[in-house]
Order: sequence, then C-alpha cells, then structure tokens
Amino acid sequence: MSVTGTARRLQIIAGTVAVIAEQGYDRASFARIAERAGISSTRLISYHFAGKSELMAAVAAEVITSIGVWTGRRVAAEESAAGQLRAYIEATVAFIDQHRDQMAALTGILLAGALEYSADDDGAAGAPLEDILRRGQAAGEFRPFDPLVMSAAVQRCVDGLPFLLQREPELDCRRYAAELVTLFELGTSAGPGPPRCSAGEQAGEPAADRASGSSAGRETGAAVDGAR
Repeated sequence: MSVTGTARRLQIIAGTVAVIAEQGYDRASFARIAERAGISSTRLISYHFAGKSELMAAVAAEVITSIGVWTGRRVAAEESAAGQLRAYIEATVAFIDQHRDQMAALTGILLAGALEYSADDDGAAGAPLEDILRRGQAAGEFRPFDPLVMSAAVQRCVDGLPFLLQREPELDCRRYAAELVTLFELGTSAGPGPPRCSAGEQAGEPAADRASGSSAGRETGAAVDGAR
C-alpha cells in the first residue's frame, strides 16, 4: 500500500475512533465517520475497507497494537520480573488514561460484538504477562502461585479501568496504578509478608478477653488456620 493510502486509512480510523467515543458504536455510520475524518465522500471509506466489519476490525487492531507497543517498550526497559510486572501495570494504566477515546472505541466495538474475540485470543493476550510471572518464580523473585490465575487477575484489574473512568472521569489514574502495583507486589513477592494479627487484635479487643474467648471461637480460629 502506498504512503498516501496508508495515511488515508489512518485518517479514517481516527475519524471512526472519534465518532464511537463521542456518539457510540450504533451511531458510527460511514456518513458520520467521513464528516469527522474530514473526507469528501463515504466512497473513500468503501475504497479502503470492504465494509463496516472490516473497518471496525482495523480500528480494534490499531488500538491493540498501540497498547502493545506502548507497554512493551516500558516492560523491556526493566531487567527483573518484578520490575516488568510493575512496568506492565503502570504503562497499561497510563495508556488507558492518556488515550481515552481509543479505549472507548475499542470497548464499544467489543461490547457491540463487532469483533471476533475468542478464548484463544484472550489466552494469547495474557501469555506475555504469564511468562513474566513464570520467570519471576523461576528466579526466586515470586512466591509459588498459579501464573494463569495471577495473570488473569492483573489483566482484569486493568481491563476494568475504562469502565471505571466512564463512571469516575476524574479518577487519579496514577494512584490507581500505584494501588495495583502494591496489591500485586504483596500478592506475588517471595519475601516475608507483613505481620499477621488475630481478629481480636484487629478489632482492638483486650488480650485478657481474647485469652478467655469461647471454645467455639478457638475452634473456629483453629479451623481457619488449618485452611490457610
């Protein structure tokens, strides 16, 4: 494809992103997209894209590729698995915060069922993060856990941010990222965790009262400790 053709496709994709972000997927007609993209006719859209499905797939691919490049560069700059996990969280949250129209468009396309996204696709998307977690375990940086489960937990926390921003547009995304980093550093670290206290200590119950607790309470505590 020529440089001019590539530029025109990107222009149309940008117009599509803007229309979906501002008006919603259902109102993303070729006429509105052409107007927003600043092109003279819808025929130019049809020339570059076989139909709306192909256009929406191109929009989604553009956004997903941008996320990958943005996040990948920041993760690659870190040497340790812990650093890469932190970079993944911080970079993904930053992208979502700074590219809200693109994320709104991608979310709209997915919710409309306009993009084929299978379980295999989801697995492929999470594979790099899983690999970071496995390498961290092999290097002794991370404690034993199921990398699939942990990877899914991290992904769902960042995937949910666009929805949260719709409800809370003034959300401090740096703080959001910092909280997630702390959460998953505590959840993955191979080092000793913080001192654990009993339920009585958490509630401020005097030591004498705790010592004279009922046998039922002691049995319950023993059962919980056993489950741990």
